Amino acid sequence: MQTRRFTQALGMTLAVMRMLKGRHDISSRTTPRAPRTQTLHIPYARRTNMKRVSLWMLGIGVCITVGLITVQHGYAGEENDGPTCTLKTLKGRYLFGGIATLLPPRVPEQSLLSIAGYHVFNGDGTGIDVVTASINGMNVFNNNEFDITYKVNPDCSGTYTVLADGVSFGLFIAPDGEELIVIGTDPGFVLVQGPNRRVSRK
Repeated sequence: MQTRRFTQALGMTLAVMRMLKGRHDISSRTTPRAPRTQTLHIPYARRTNMKRVSLWMLGIGVCITVGLITVQHGYAGEENDGPTCTLKTLKGRYLFGGIATLLPPRVPEQSLLSIAGYHVFNGDGTGIDVVTASINGMNVFNNNEFDITYKVNPDCSGTYTVLADGVSFGLFIAPDGEELIVIGTDPGFVLVQGPNRRVSRK
């Protein structure tokens, strides 16, 4: 009798243990485990290469920045360094020639002026024109010499005037003084000459 009771108790104990074990297995399968913290180990050589790449990229960035600043300063310098002319820029002998149209009130009726010669600018605001000219095919000047005065602006524009009859012309001068363009500015005088090149500095 006692042996039977012991056997029954032992069986119940084993059953309870199996039940508890089953619950533990189910809990283990359904409850996720907290992830373990993993440490990323980067080889020393790779870390060194990464540092070199970073320094290289930083160097490129600095060079680009310095280059842009230099270019900006360069453009600013170019904008400030415009052409500057003086009376001395216009010095020497310049050949000229062309055909102009004369209109009233300069002449009684429309006429054609053929003209050739040379300017001599002295570099001090004075000079001479040596001129041969004809109007409507009739010669009116033959190597005649006329005194002139001229002005030059810093932007390389200017004017010159023939003192004998007060005729004035506009000037546009190359910054190095090697060429100039002449345009008639008085009423009744339609003329554009040039570019007229400097052929001598005297």
